[in-house]
Amino acid sequence: MYGKKLAVLAALSLFTAALGANVAYAQKHGGILKPYHRGTPPSGSIHEEATNSTLTPYMPVMNNLIMYDQSKPINSLDTIVPDLATSWSWSADNKDLTFKLRKGVKWHDGKPFTSADVKCTWWDLLLGNGGRKYKLRKNPRKAWYKNLAGVTTNGDHEVTFNLKRPQPAILTLLASGYSPVYPCHVSPKKMRTHPIGTGPFKFASLKQNESVKFTKNKDYWKKDRPYLDGIEHTIIKSRSTRVLAFIAGKFDMVFNADVTVPLHADVKSQNPSAVCERVMGASINLIVNQAKPPFDNAKIRKAMVLTLDRKSVIDIISKGENLMGGAMSPPPQGVWGFTPEFIKTVAGFGGDVKANRAEARKLMESIGYGPNNRLKVEVSTRNIATYRDPAVLLIDHLKEVYIDGTLKTIETSNWHATVAKKDYMVGLNATAVGVDDPDANFYENYSCGSQRNYTGYCKPEMEKLFEKQSMMTDQKARAQLVLEIDKKLQEDAARPIIMHNQSYNCWQSHVKGYVSHVNSLYNGWRMEDVWMDK
Repeated sequence: MYGKKLAVLAALSLFTAALGANVAYAQKHGGILKPYHRGTPPSGSIHEEATNSTLTPYMPVMNNLIMYDQSKPINSLDTIVPDLATSWSWSADNKDLTFKLRKGVKWHDGKPFTSADVKCTWWDLLLGNGGRKYKLRKNPRKAWYKNLAGVTTNGDHEVTFNLKRPQPAILTLLASGYSPVYPCHVSPKKMRTHPIGTGPFKFASLKQNESVKFTKNKDYWKKDRPYLDGIEHTIIKSRSTRVLAFIAGKFDMVFNADVTVPLHADVKSQNPSAVCERVMGASINLIVNQAKPPFDNAKIRKAMVLTLDRKSVIDIISKGENLMGGAMSPPPQGVWGFTPEFIKTVAGFGGDVKANRAEARKLMESIGYGPNNRLKVEVSTRNIATYRDPAVLLIDHLKEVYIDGTLKTIETSNWHATVAKKDYMVGLNATAVGVDDPDANFYENYSCGSQRNYTGYCKPEMEKLFEKQSMMTDQKARAQLVLEIDKKLQEDAARPIIMHNQSYNCWQSHVKGYVSHVNSLYNGWRMEDVWMDK
C-alpha cells in the first residue's frame, strides 16, 4: 500500500515539476513580485502563529537548518536539503542528531549567525527554558519537540539535538517552513513587528489592511540569490475582488491556495495564460470544546459526528472535487491518509446518512433532548469564506439531531488565539499541517497539552500509539499503524474531519521558478528562486 502511494506521488512529482520547470540559463534579476494577501497577518513571528497568513509572506525572511527542496512538489524525507546546516548525522543509538553549520552567515542586522541561535530557538524559545527574556506569547508547535531532551553546542558551527528516544521523522519537522532559526539577540516582541532573519528578503513594512512589503537582502549568503528586488503583498479581504484583480493582471500571484475548485474554472476561462497548480488545502473539521458542559458528554459528540453528511458538503462546496479523509491528508497528494479501501472501515464515513442520523437522535433522546427540548449552541468560525460556507452547512446538519446552531464569526486575526484559549463551544475549523508526517499532525493537534489541540482531546493510550509510530523505521509498517490511529481518532470524535479541501495556487505566466508543494501549504515559500520574465 505504502509503495503504491509513493509510486503515485512520484508520478505526480514528475508531472508537477514539468509544469513548473524553467530553462536554467534564462533567469533574470530584478523586479518586484506583487501577490495579493487575504488579510493582515496577526504578526511577523512564524514560531508564534498557526496560520499561513503569517508564514506565506514571512518565510522569505528566514532560513532553517534544513528545508524541503523548493523545486520538488512532494515533501518527504527524500526531498530534504541543507540550509543553514551544511550536513547532519545520527549517533549510533539514533538519539543524537548533529548539524554542521554554515560559516559566514549574517543576520539582517549584520550580527553573525552561530550555534547559539539554534540552541536559543529550540531550547530557550520553543521549549521554554530561556526564562522571561525568551518567552513566546504563543507557542503552537511546542508539541512537535516534546521528545527533545537538550540542545548542545560545540563551538560556533556545530549543534546537537539530544532526543529522549529515537525519532527519525524529526528531520521532517525541522525542514518545515514553520521551523526557522531565530536570532538569539532579538526579542520575541521585536520578531512580531520587525522580524530579523538570515533569509533572501528583509522585512520592509506592514500597513494594517493595506500591504506587507519585503526587500532584497543584498548580502544573502547565497551569492546569486534572490533574483527579485522585492515582494509586495496587497491586502484585499474580499476573495471575489482579489481573484478578479488577479484575472485582470493586476497581481502576479494569488494568495496561498486561495483559488477554490469553482474559482479555478473562472480563472482559466478568463485568463487562460495563468499557471495554476492543484494543492492539498486544509482539512475542514468540527471542533467541540470537550471541557464545557454539555459537550463533555460523549454521546452528544458522537451524535454530532453521526449527523455529518460529508458527501453533500463536498458536492456543494467543491462540485465533488474535495476529498474525504481523516486526520492525515488523503492520497494522491497525502502519503499517510485513508485509502479508498480503508475509509470504508471507518465509522461515520460511509453507510446510510439517514440511518446514522436516526442513531444520533436516539443518543440525544437518551440524555433528554428531542423535538421539544433542543440544544441551542453558537457555532464559531473564522470570518473568511473558506470557513463560513461549510459552517452554514454544518449548522443545517446539526438541526437533524435536535441541535440548533447560530453562526458566530470571529475576525480572522483573532481566530487561532480564540480557539487556542478554548473560548468557544462548537466550531468549524480549517487545519493544514506544516508537514505531511504523523509526528507533526498527531503531536500538534491531538496530543495532551498541545496548544493546537483545540478540543482538549487527551487519552494516554493514544499517546503511547503516537510514540510507537514515531519510533518506527519500517515506513510500510508505520503507515499501517498510522491508519489505525487515524481511524481511532475519527471514531473518538477527537476532531472530526468533514473534508479535505482541494485548492489552487495560480500565478501569471511571466512568473518563473516557483513550484507548488502539493502535500503541504507551508513549506514552499522561500521565493529565492523565483524570477520574472518581463
